[in-house]
Amino acid sequence: MLLKGKKVLLGVTGSIAAYKSAILTRLLVKEGAEVQIIMSTSALDFITPLTLATLSKGPVHHQFHDPKSGVWTNHVDLGLWADLFLIAPISANTLGKFANGICDNLLTATYLSARCPVMVAPAMDLDMYQHPSVKANLKKLKDFGNIILEAETGELASGLSGQGRLMEPEHILEYVISHFSKSQEFKGKKVLITSGPTQEAIDPVRFISNHSSGKMGSALADTFADQGAQVHLVLGKGAIKPDHASIKIYPVTSAEEMYQASSNIHHQMDICVFAAAVADYAPKNVSAEKIKKEGDGMTIELVKNIDIAYTLGKLKSPFQIHVGFALETENEEFYAKSKLEKKNFDLIVLNSMRDAGAGFQHDTNKVRIFTEEGKSFESELLPKNQIAELIIKEIKNLPVKI
Repeated sequence: MLLKGKKVLLGVTGSIAAYKSAILTRLLVKEGAEVQIIMSTSALDFITPLTLATLSKGPVHHQFHDPKSGVWTNHVDLGLWADLFLIAPISANTLGKFANGICDNLLTATYLSARCPVMVAPAMDLDMYQHPSVKANLKKLKDFGNIILEAETGELASGLSGQGRLMEPEHILEYVISHFSKSQEFKGKKVLITSGPTQEAIDPVRFISNHSSGKMGSALADTFADQGAQVHLVLGKGAIKPDHASIKIYPVTSAEEMYQASSNIHHQMDICVFAAAVADYAPKNVSAEKIKKEGDGMTIELVKNIDIAYTLGKLKSPFQIHVGFALETENEEFYAKSKLEKKNFDLIVLNSMRDAGAGFQHDTNKVRIFTEEGKSFESELLPKNQIAELIIKEIKNLPVKI
């Protein structure tokens, strides 16, 4: 019973997929979860409270006040009771209310007052799911720190086929189990992560930069936060932001700003991960006005930026872990191992530009990891969140005590 002792508050909204909430309730209870259920008014047209009450072994809530019994349902108490608030299915209507703070029923009031993690599983027709307003509302919820279980693809109630089906109850159960089984090995540990590109100004409208998206750094930040760490993310301009609401973000633009933000907190950190693609050089002179196009060419004198990882590596204490990244195109292992030693890393992650689907901009990555002790590990091409888990696993295996 993988969910024994866990309290799951299940929200059910008006969707033809509401019948699957009965299956989901049964699966949750079978795994040992204590389940309470809130239904929206429109959900009552699709499945009866009696069915869900029988399966959950408890009352089903759908109104603040029952005029027959005189019982008052306290939405604040429900939100405080739960370890997880799971809304499956969530309709486009309720999704819009959640995203915009509209509070007109027991379910939406409980959502706004809940302190536990919130997980939502959308269900709607193909064109509704693809509508810009629905996409924007899903993004809002994700930005709020909610967990989105994307709709699955298949035959829909309308007769169309495409994305919009409620995730199957068995798959939702897997996500719930995974949510509660995440390791908290880094609880209380402070982690500094640098992520994304830096921009070095040429004039007020032009700059030197690179193709980094910050996706790898963001995945690492989310994974560390999921495992209990206090994450401090120094994030380059335009980089992808993480999902986890607890992550503290320090927005920066230039290499100098990234160094200042990192050095200010470095001494407080237990782990430092230098995942940013920092520009090696910057223009020596930055024009105060836009440089006009004249002649057939232009020469810009560049000066070397501070090497953030190298500089902070010299200040590293015996109780700190430093992790670096290397993106190479030739003699890859040699250059990665050279950086491992020169910058005082405990571990370095090598990306090769030769690997299709890896490196900048991609949602996937393929890495080789080298440790100071001489150990190495090579991954398959995997989504960056899975690569983040592999990197963190290797950090856990380091002999350094933190």
